[in-house]
Order: sequence, then C-alpha cells, then structure tokens
Amino acid sequence: MNWLRAPASQQAGVLAEMGWVLIIGATVLLLLTMVVLVLALRRRLPGPVRAWTVGAGIVFPTVLLSALLLYDVLRVEGLERPPTADPLVIGVTGHQWWWEVRYHDPASGRWIALANELHLPAGRPVQIGLTSADVIHSFWVPTLGGKMDTVPGRVNRLAITALAPGVHRGQCAEYCGTQHALMALHVVVDTPEDFDRWLAAQASAATPPADAVAERGRDAFLAHGCAACHALRGVAAGSELGPDLTHVGSRLWLGAGTVRNEPATLRRWIADIQGIKPGARMPSFKHLDAATLDALAAYLGQLR
Repeated sequence: MNWLRAPASQQAGVLAEMGWVLIIGATVLLLLTMVVLVLALRRRLPGPVRAWTVGAGIVFPTVLLSALLLYDVLRVEGLERPPTADPLVIGVTGHQWWWEVRYHDPASGRWIALANELHLPAGRPVQIGLTSADVIHSFWVPTLGGKMDTVPGRVNRLAITALAPGVHRGQCAEYCGTQHALMALHVVVDTPEDFDRWLAAQASAATPPADAVAERGRDAFLAHGCAACHALRGVAAGSELGPDLTHVGSRLWLGAGTVRNEPATLRRWIADIQGIKPGARMPSFKHLDAATLDALAAYLGQLR
C-alpha cells in the first residue's frame, strides 16, 4: 500500500488521490446503507418506507457513484501522456522471464540494451514503450504509476515523472508462465547528473579484464558458448536470446530480482541457475571446474 501513502511520481500521486477519494466515497455509501438497514430492522425509519427506498436506495447511490465516475474520468485525462513534448524515451520488452531495457545513447545515436533494471532521472518526464517478445506480461511499479500490459506485436506507452532519487521494486502483474513470480525489476531514480553519468557509462564497451583471473573468465565466456545468448559489447556480439551482460556487474539484482548481485550469488547463479530459477532458458554450468566458475564470476562481476 506504499503507493497510497507515499507515491513517488506525479502519475502515482494522481492515482493515490483517486484511490483515497474512491475509498472515502465507498465508505460513506457503506455507512449510509448500514444506518438505513439498522433503522429499518428496528422499524424506526422516519417517514414512508417507499421514500427511503427511492432516496437512500436509488437516488443517493446513483448520484454519488456518478460523481465518482465523472471525477475519475476527468482526473485521468492525459495521464498516459508525458507533460512535455520531448520526454526521455525508454523501451521495455517483456521476456519469459526477464525484462529487456533499451536507452537511446545521445552521443552515438545507438540503442543501449540492458536488463531488469531501469534508471530514471528525477524530475524529468519519461515515456516508456512497452511490448513483449513472447506472451502477455504486465509492467507494474506501484509507487511510480499504474499497471500496463506488454502485448506481442503492440507498443503500449506509460508516462512517469519520478519525484526524487530512490529505488523502487516492480513486478510482472500478468501470469506468464512457471517463473512469473520471479519476474521482478528494480527502478533506480537518480539525480539528473548521476543519470547522465550512468547512461554514459552504460553506453561504453565492456571493461577489459582487471587481472589474470578476470582474463581467464573472459576466455571462458567465449569458449563455453555464453556469447550464443548474451552480448558483451566490444567482446562478443552475441544474440538477443538472453540479457546483454556488458555492464552486468553494476546491477543490483540477478535473474529479474531473484537474487542479489554479489560475488557468491553470481557464481552460484552461473553454476546452478536451474536450481535457483527452474525453467529459465539458460542451462546450469555445474560441469565447469571451480577455478573456471570463480574466473567467470570475477570477470562478470567487474563489468560495471
């Protein structure tokens, strides 16, 4: 219920206001109904029963509910559109079971592919284009705005203007398969300056190995076919079957919010992903020796 108590965007503020108005209106209607019911059971209704039936049972609910409906229609007008003509545009594609995120690099003009973590600049209007690569998913970050479906072959648009820096958890809100419950994402709201620095860093190629262990990890990434599903810009073109890993070490979580991105969990994720997230398209790599797993985790962890 944080979205009712502490909305974190302009759009969520409107939705929270609407929620409270509807709750109060429904409470008033319920209380009136209960009062009339008690008076009727005790045969203490002042005046004719027919007048109470028409007035309290038909006229008042009709007027109140019609007023609430009109309020809702007017209040949400334009809420799906950003308040400026030049918003930051972000593409989000739902997959089974992860989120692909794309930003437009203002320096090169190319698109930057990321996964499962969305960064927004505080105070700047953002328009998110939502689609799906397979089945219907649903993008929902309660504290930042409403829920919107991602539909294959269609782009839906969601406007968000975050108010202040912070981290917000989102979730797929449409059942989409066995790992639906483990299809979360995190939205990090940065200051405008931090966002610009973050985006510039994300546009760069993968960081070269920092030491011999990381270099062995890079070689293992290429030798064991990781690039068949994952891209590493500047190292391997890869494909779009799995998340882009160019800066995977900078992300807060792994596996669409399944486990925290820490050295031990990163190694465990590589070795036993099917034990952590059964049904994911990536196979477990338990067959690799300990030194190779350590090197892979060290290399991917330094990609920031």
